[in-house]
Amino acid sequence: MTSSRVRVAVRPSVLSAVIAMTLLWVIFAAAAHAQAVAETAGTTSVSAAATNSVKPVQIPKFPASANGAAASQHLIVSSGPPPQETNVREFLAGAGRDAGKVLLRAAPVAADVWVNGKIIGKTPMLLVLAPGKYQVEMRGAKGETGQSIVDLLPHETRELTVKLRQLYPGRVTVQR
Repeated sequence: MTSSRVRVAVRPSVLSAVIAMTLLWVIFAAAAHAQAVAETAGTTSVSAAATNSVKPVQIPKFPASANGAAASQHLIVSSGPPPQETNVREFLAGAGRDAGKVLLRAAPVAADVWVNGKIIGKTPMLLVLAPGKYQVEMRGAKGETGQSIVDLLPHETRELTVKLRQLYPGRVTVQR
């Protein structure tokens, strides 16, 4: 009997590919095993049973205020008049004997009115102001805005119409 030897030549690139594949298989197999262990632990642990027995959320009871409503320093609820009325009263109280009047209108539609950064109501409205310079801003329901400055003299009556302009186009067209 003669023995014959078979010699297998393996290239380094093939060998490195086989080693890389083996390492990747080992890493992914370990990760899959770890995931399976974690899932099994989650279904059999005490914490899984604890999530099934969660108590309902308790809403704290706040002490009642003088008028019987609940009071909290975290909830802002105004029991007074709306800010528009308060701001108009401030302007009226500061008007004095030399007060002037301004009839405020918006074109083309009704709008919310701000005078010197304070909301005062909706147009059309008659506003009594002390003589002086005021910045008037109006905002329409569809996002239109307009601004004007009023310089009011003592005992003067004026009409101010602010033209509102859209900030964004009302219609978008595609040009080809």
